[in-house]
Amino acid sequence: NIVDLEAAHAIANDFVEPAAVIIKHTNPCGAGTGETLAAAYAKAYAADPVSAFGGIIGLNREVDKTTADQIADLFAEAVVAPGYSEDALAVLTRKKNVRLLTAVFGKQGGAIDFKRVSGGILLQDADSGDAPRTEMKTVTKREPVDAEWRQLLFAWKVVKHVKSNAIVVAAGDQTLGVGAGQMNRVGAANIALAQAGDKAKGAVLASDAFFPFRDTVDAAAAAGITAIIQPGGSVRDEESIRAADEHGIAMVFTGMRHFKH
Repeated sequence: NIVDLEAAHAIANDFVEPAAVIIKHTNPCGAGTGETLAAAYAKAYAADPVSAFGGIIGLNREVDKTTADQIADLFAEAVVAPGYSEDALAVLTRKKNVRLLTAVFGKQGGAIDFKRVSGGILLQDADSGDAPRTEMKTVTKREPVDAEWRQLLFAWKVVKHVKSNAIVVAAGDQTLGVGAGQMNRVGAANIALAQAGDKAKGAVLASDAFFPFRDTVDAAAAAGITAIIQPGGSVRDEESIRAADEHGIAMVFTGMRHFKH
Protein backbone atom coordinates (compact mmCIF):
# COMPACT_ATOMS: atom_id res chain seq x y z
CA ASN A 1 0.00 0.00 0.00
CA ILE A 2 2.82 2.42 0.80
CA VAL A 3 4.46 1.84 -2.58
CA ASP A 4 1.11 2.29 -4.34
CA LEU A 5 0.49 5.48 -2.34
CA GLU A 6 3.81 6.82 -3.57
CA ALA A 7 2.74 6.08 -7.17
CA ALA A 8 -0.66 7.73 -6.62
CA HIS A 9 0.93 10.84 -5.12
CA ALA A 10 3.49 11.10 -7.94
CA ILE A 11 0.88 11.10 -10.71
CA ALA A 12 -1.59 13.46 -9.03
CA ASN A 13 1.28 15.76 -8.14
CA ASP A 14 2.29 16.14 -11.79
CA PHE A 15 -0.92 18.04 -12.58
CA VAL A 16 -1.73 21.68 -11.82
CA GLU A 17 -5.46 21.35 -12.47
CA PRO A 18 -7.65 19.18 -10.18
CA ALA A 19 -6.54 15.59 -10.80
CA ALA A 20 -7.36 12.12 -9.55
CA VAL A 21 -5.77 8.73 -10.09
CA ILE A 22 -6.56 5.19 -8.99
CA ILE A 23 -3.56 2.88 -8.65
CA LYS A 24 -3.34 -0.91 -8.80
CA HIS A 25 0.07 -2.55 -8.38
CA THR A 26 1.86 0.79 -8.92
CA ASN A 27 0.15 1.38 -12.29
CA PRO A 28 -2.77 3.76 -12.92
CA CYS A 29 -5.94 1.92 -13.88
CA GLY A 30 -7.62 5.29 -14.28
CA ALA A 31 -6.66 8.96 -14.22
CA GLY A 32 -8.55 12.14 -14.96
CA THR A 33 -8.57 15.89 -14.60
CA GLY A 34 -11.53 18.26 -14.34
CA GLU A 35 -12.74 21.65 -13.28
CA THR A 36 -13.42 20.20 -9.83
CA LEU A 37 -11.87 17.36 -7.86
CA ALA A 38 -15.15 15.47 -7.94
CA ALA A 39 -15.23 15.69 -11.75
CA ALA A 40 -11.63 14.48 -11.95
CA TYR A 41 -12.32 11.54 -9.65
CA ALA A 42 -15.43 10.57 -11.62
CA LYS A 43 -13.29 10.34 -14.76
CA ALA A 44 -10.57 8.32 -13.03
CA TYR A 45 -13.11 5.83 -11.72
CA ALA A 46 -15.05 5.58 -14.99
CA ALA A 47 -11.83 4.82 -16.88
CA ASP A 48 -11.77 1.28 -15.44
CA PRO A 49 -14.37 0.59 -12.72
CA VAL A 50 -13.49 -3.11 -12.55
CA SER A 51 -9.81 -2.57 -11.82
CA ALA A 52 -10.57 0.32 -9.45
CA PHE A 53 -11.89 -2.13 -6.83
CA GLY A 54 -9.36 -2.32 -4.00
CA GLY A 55 -7.27 0.49 -5.47
CA ILE A 56 -5.23 3.33 -4.01
CA ILE A 57 -6.55 6.84 -4.72
CA GLY A 58 -4.42 9.94 -5.27
CA LEU A 59 -5.96 13.44 -5.30
CA ASN A 60 -4.15 16.77 -5.66
CA ARG A 61 -6.77 18.94 -3.93
CA GLU A 62 -8.31 18.94 -0.48
CA VAL A 63 -11.01 16.28 -0.51
CA ASP A 64 -14.51 17.77 -0.27
CA LYS A 65 -17.74 16.00 0.64
CA THR A 66 -18.85 15.59 -2.98
CA THR A 67 -15.67 13.71 -3.83
CA ALA A 68 -15.77 11.78 -0.56
CA ASP A 69 -19.31 10.59 -1.31
CA GLN A 70 -18.07 9.13 -4.60
CA ILE A 71 -15.08 7.47 -2.96
CA ALA A 72 -17.35 5.97 -0.30
CA ASP A 73 -19.08 3.91 -3.00
CA LEU A 74 -15.80 2.13 -3.81
CA PHE A 75 -13.80 -0.36 -1.79
CA ALA A 76 -10.47 1.46 -1.63
CA GLU A 77 -7.41 0.54 0.41
CA ALA A 78 -6.11 4.07 0.91
CA VAL A 79 -6.40 7.71 -0.15
CA VAL A 80 -3.64 10.32 -0.30
CA ALA A 81 -4.41 14.02 -0.68
CA PRO A 82 -3.22 17.43 0.57
CA GLY A 83 -6.06 17.43 3.13
CA TYR A 84 -9.68 16.62 3.89
CA SER A 85 -12.61 18.85 4.81
CA GLU A 86 -14.47 18.02 8.01
CA ASP A 87 -17.47 16.85 5.98
CA ALA A 88 -15.24 14.62 3.85
CA LEU A 89 -13.65 13.08 6.93
CA ALA A 90 -17.08 12.40 8.39
CA VAL A 91 -17.95 10.43 5.26
CA LEU A 92 -14.67 8.57 4.78
CA THR A 93 -14.06 7.61 8.40
CA ARG A 94 -17.31 5.64 8.33
CA LYS A 95 -15.65 3.25 5.87
CA LYS A 96 -13.91 0.26 7.42
CA ASN A 97 -10.19 -0.36 6.84
CA VAL A 98 -9.54 2.64 4.57
CA ARG A 99 -6.32 4.54 5.29
CA LEU A 100 -6.49 8.32 4.87
CA LEU A 101 -3.16 10.06 4.41
CA THR A 102 -2.06 13.62 3.78
CA ALA A 103 1.05 14.56 1.82
CA VAL A 104 2.81 17.65 0.54
CA PHE A 105 1.96 18.46 -3.06
CA GLY A 106 3.81 20.82 -5.39
CA LYS A 107 7.23 21.00 -7.03
CA GLN A 108 9.72 18.71 -5.34
CA GLY A 109 13.20 18.57 -6.81
CA GLY A 110 16.33 16.62 -5.98
CA ALA A 111 14.66 13.25 -5.37
CA ILE A 112 16.72 10.07 -5.68
CA ASP A 113 15.34 6.66 -6.63
CA PHE A 114 16.73 3.58 -4.90
CA LYS A 115 16.46 -0.02 -6.06
CA ARG A 116 17.87 -3.03 -4.26
CA VAL A 117 19.78 -5.61 -6.29
CA SER A 118 21.83 -8.62 -5.24
CA GLY A 119 25.01 -7.33 -3.65
CA GLY A 120 24.02 -3.67 -3.44
CA ILE A 121 21.67 -0.88 -4.40
CA LEU A 122 21.20 1.27 -7.50
CA LEU A 123 20.72 5.02 -7.18
CA GLN A 124 19.59 7.44 -9.85
CA ASP A 125 17.93 10.83 -10.13
CA ALA A 126 14.15 10.52 -10.04
CA ASP A 127 12.36 10.97 -13.37
CA SER A 128 10.97 14.35 -12.37
CA GLY A 129 11.60 16.30 -15.56
CA ASP A 130 9.18 17.05 -18.33
CA ALA A 131 9.48 18.28 -21.88
CA PRO A 132 7.64 21.59 -22.35
CA ARG A 133 5.41 21.85 -25.40
CA THR A 134 7.71 24.50 -26.87
CA GLU A 135 10.48 21.88 -27.11
CA MET A 136 8.30 19.19 -28.67
CA LYS A 137 8.46 18.68 -32.41
CA THR A 138 5.72 17.70 -34.81
CA VAL A 139 7.34 15.24 -37.22
CA THR A 140 4.36 14.45 -39.45
CA LYS A 141 2.74 16.43 -42.24
CA ARG A 142 -0.27 17.11 -40.04
CA GLU A 143 0.12 19.24 -36.90
CA PRO A 144 -2.09 18.32 -33.91
CA VAL A 145 -5.02 20.66 -33.42
CA ASP A 146 -5.42 22.38 -30.06
CA ALA A 147 -7.83 19.76 -28.71
CA GLU A 148 -5.37 17.00 -29.61
CA TRP A 149 -2.48 18.89 -28.02
CA ARG A 150 -4.41 19.06 -24.73
CA GLN A 151 -4.96 15.31 -24.69
CA LEU A 152 -1.42 14.53 -25.84
CA LEU A 153 0.02 16.51 -22.93
CA PHE A 154 -2.38 14.82 -20.52
CA ALA A 155 -1.48 11.34 -21.77
CA TRP A 156 2.24 12.17 -21.72
CA LYS A 157 2.07 13.05 -18.02
CA VAL A 158 0.29 9.80 -17.20
CA VAL A 159 2.40 7.43 -19.32
CA LYS A 160 5.52 8.62 -17.52
CA HIS A 161 4.26 6.80 -14.42
CA VAL A 162 3.22 3.55 -16.13
CA LYS A 163 5.59 0.59 -15.97
CA SER A 164 7.34 0.13 -19.30
CA ASN A 165 6.66 -0.90 -21.95
CA ALA A 166 3.89 1.65 -21.48
CA ILE A 167 1.08 2.94 -23.68
CA VAL A 168 -1.77 5.26 -22.65
CA VAL A 169 -4.86 6.05 -24.73
CA ALA A 170 -6.71 9.20 -23.65
CA ALA A 171 -9.52 11.58 -24.56
CA GLY A 172 -11.57 14.13 -22.67
CA ASP A 173 -8.91 14.54 -19.97
CA GLN A 174 -9.33 10.87 -19.05
CA THR A 175 -7.41 7.67 -19.61
CA LEU A 176 -9.34 5.23 -21.78
CA GLY A 177 -6.81 2.42 -21.90
CA VAL A 178 -3.50 1.63 -20.21
CA GLY A 179 -1.02 -0.98 -21.42
CA ALA A 180 1.63 -1.56 -18.77
CA GLY A 181 4.75 -3.66 -18.30
CA GLN A 182 4.56 -5.62 -21.53
CA MET A 183 7.50 -7.37 -23.17
CA ASN A 184 6.97 -5.53 -26.47
CA ARG A 185 5.54 -2.13 -27.24
CA VAL A 186 2.87 -3.17 -29.73
CA GLY A 187 1.62 -5.66 -27.12
CA ALA A 188 1.17 -2.80 -24.65
CA ALA A 189 -0.59 -0.79 -27.36
CA ASN A 190 -2.96 -3.63 -28.18
CA ILE A 191 -3.96 -3.92 -24.50
CA ALA A 192 -4.57 -0.18 -24.17
CA LEU A 193 -6.50 0.02 -27.45
CA ALA A 194 -8.61 -3.03 -26.62
CA GLN A 195 -9.50 -1.52 -23.26
CA ALA A 196 -10.45 1.78 -24.91
CA GLY A 197 -12.59 -0.05 -27.49
CA ASP A 198 -14.77 2.22 -29.61
CA LYS A 199 -13.73 5.21 -27.48
CA ALA A 200 -10.31 5.02 -29.14
CA LYS A 201 -11.84 6.62 -32.23
CA GLY A 202 -10.70 10.24 -32.12
CA ALA A 203 -8.50 9.66 -29.06
CA VAL A 204 -4.73 10.11 -28.69
CA LEU A 205 -1.98 7.68 -27.77
CA ALA A 206 1.17 8.21 -25.69
CA SER A 207 4.23 5.97 -25.52
CA ASP A 208 6.90 6.25 -22.84
CA ALA A 209 9.69 5.29 -25.26
CA PHE A 210 10.25 5.26 -29.01
CA PHE A 211 8.68 2.86 -31.50
CA PRO A 212 11.22 0.32 -32.80
CA PHE A 213 8.84 -0.56 -35.65
CA ARG A 214 5.77 0.94 -37.34
CA ASP A 215 3.43 -1.73 -35.94
CA THR A 216 2.24 0.42 -33.03
CA VAL A 217 1.28 3.25 -35.41
CA ASP A 218 -0.60 0.80 -37.63
CA ALA A 219 -2.47 -0.63 -34.61
CA ALA A 220 -3.32 2.88 -33.43
CA ALA A 221 -4.66 3.85 -36.84
CA ALA A 222 -6.81 0.73 -37.06
CA ALA A 223 -8.40 1.68 -33.71
CA GLY A 224 -9.11 5.27 -34.79
CA ILE A 225 -6.33 7.15 -32.96
CA THR A 226 -5.77 10.60 -34.47
CA ALA A 227 -2.57 11.77 -32.71
CA ILE A 228 0.47 10.19 -31.06
CA ILE A 229 3.12 11.46 -28.67
CA GLN A 230 6.40 9.64 -28.16
CA PRO A 231 10.05 10.47 -27.45
CA GLY A 232 11.50 9.59 -30.87
CA GLY A 233 15.08 8.43 -31.17
CA SER A 234 14.72 5.07 -32.90
CA VAL A 235 16.84 4.20 -35.91
CA ARG A 236 13.49 3.45 -37.56
CA ASP A 237 11.81 6.77 -36.71
CA GLU A 238 11.25 7.50 -40.40
CA GLU A 239 9.30 4.26 -40.73
CA SER A 240 6.91 5.30 -37.96
CA ILE A 241 6.63 8.84 -39.33
CA ARG A 242 5.82 7.51 -42.78
CA ALA A 243 3.16 5.21 -41.30
CA ALA A 244 1.58 8.11 -39.41
CA ASP A 245 1.48 10.20 -42.58
CA GLU A 246 -0.12 7.33 -44.48
CA HIS A 247 -2.89 7.18 -41.87
CA GLY A 248 -3.29 10.95 -41.44
CA ILE A 249 -2.14 10.76 -37.82
CA ALA A 250 -0.36 13.71 -36.24
CA MET A 251 2.75 12.62 -34.35
CA VAL A 252 4.84 14.58 -31.86
CA PHE A 253 8.36 13.80 -30.64
CA THR A 254 9.17 15.00 -27.11
CA GLY A 255 12.91 14.28 -27.16
CA MET A 256 12.55 12.96 -23.59
CA ARG A 257 12.28 9.29 -22.79
CA HIS A 258 10.42 7.84 -19.82
CA PHE A 259 11.12 4.22 -18.96
CA LYS A 260 9.87 2.98 -15.58
CA HIS A 261 11.12 -0.25 -14.03
